[in-house]
Amino acid sequence: MPSLEKYRRDLDYTYAPGIFPAMEALTKRPECVVRVLLSEKAAGEGTEKLTALCAEKGVRVEYADRVLRSVSHKDNCFAAAVTRKWDAPLSGDRHIVLHHISDNGNLGTILRTALGMGYRDIAVIRPAADPWDPHVIRASMGAAYSLRVREYADMEAYMKENEARPLFLFMLDTSRPLNEGVREAGKRFGLVFGNEGAGLPPQFARLGTAVRIPQTADVDSFNLSIAAAVGMYAFSGVGQG
Repeated sequence: MPSLEKYRRDLDYTYAPGIFPAMEALTKRPECVVRVLLSEKAAGEGTEKLTALCAEKGVRVEYADRVLRSVSHKDNCFAAAVTRKWDAPLSGDRHIVLHHISDNGNLGTILRTALGMGYRDIAVIRPAADPWDPHVIRASMGAAYSLRVREYADMEAYMKENEARPLFLFMLDTSRPLNEGVREAGKRFGLVFGNEGAGLPPQFARLGTAVRIPQTADVDSFNLSIAAAVGMYAFSGVGQG
């Protein structure tokens, strides 16, 4: 098989580092898994389950400690799935829109939280962290393999492909309390979150309903992944049941 390279954005494959993320890839996207890498030090129940799943799915297993260290930048990464990237158009009623998110950890955490709260369609507006980066996949604990994640060049491109969808934009200025937005939401909507430092541009308020999470005067804002979790939870019951 072709030799593997250190991850780059332009590659047509990526890595799911860690035993559990690798198992998620094999379970949720087995058709995309090219092979599974193991460390010579891998042992225990998790490793046994992973190798058994590889045998069941007909996926090649090989020992590759050097590649694992290169992918994870750690000496204690014992497994990784090598997976092809796939195109996943957004198709659900409820979208999470992430505008210029820059931190891999934040992006991965938001992906995992979204899956846990029933959101499966994620729009990433560039420039942004790479949703295929192994560090993002690791931070999501493999949740990325259960989601439809699509990148867009700008907000206009997202809105053009997803017309007639009310947007609720999380902003501090010229915004309304979060509960008012929840009361107004229908079955189809998008929740829009901005960059960790800059937030959303002021002009985005005209794209939909600007909402804010209530907070005390003791802090200026919430961490992005926390704000996204609160927002997703608040809207989680809308359009369900």
